[in-house]
Amino acid sequence: MEFIRHALDGVVEIRPRLVPDSRGSFFESFRRSAFEAEGLIADFVQTNRSRSHAAGTVRGLHYQLAPSAQGKLVSVIRGAVFDVAVDLRRSSPTFGKHVAVTLTAASGAELHIPPGFAHGFCTLEPDTEVLYAVTSYYAPERERAIFWADPALGIDWPTPPDGARLSDKDLRAPMLADAADLF
Repeated sequence: MEFIRHALDGVVEIRPRLVPDSRGSFFESFRRSAFEAEGLIADFVQTNRSRSHAAGTVRGLHYQLAPSAQGKLVSVIRGAVFDVAVDLRRSSPTFGKHVAVTLTAASGAELHIPPGFAHGFCTLEPDTEVLYAVTSYYAPERERAIFWADPALGIDWPTPPDGARLSDKDLRAPMLADAADLF
């Protein structure tokens, strides 16, 4: 595995070593000892899976408040996404900044996102499936969101705001400046 650190502390892209053969390929998507050697959270308690039918579907930017804040390990098992992590730690020098990477099923690359970040993605292909492991159980009373297209975040999404498919909850999410509950 190759661990690629991004500008935001704790956000790391993991690129697996693909082992191809005549049948296809094999790779390790998680090895606790390798993650711990890199100082990354490796104590996952739940896995979640989403399927989005249309390209241009946006899910996010979601997070959970402490004590249920979630670290995530995000991977794509079918299709491709533009994946985003936004630093919501008020004391961080990178507060409000983001990292965006393209994750595809073909590459097997993953994104490690520590607690204190909002996470979201935009599907780049139809019938995309995302699998992510989390470090805390889902707690609906602690769930929050930031508006995905907040201009203050400066995210260059691959779909325009009027072309994105969103849930009602994500359409009503506040801008970062109006979010009362952060880290």
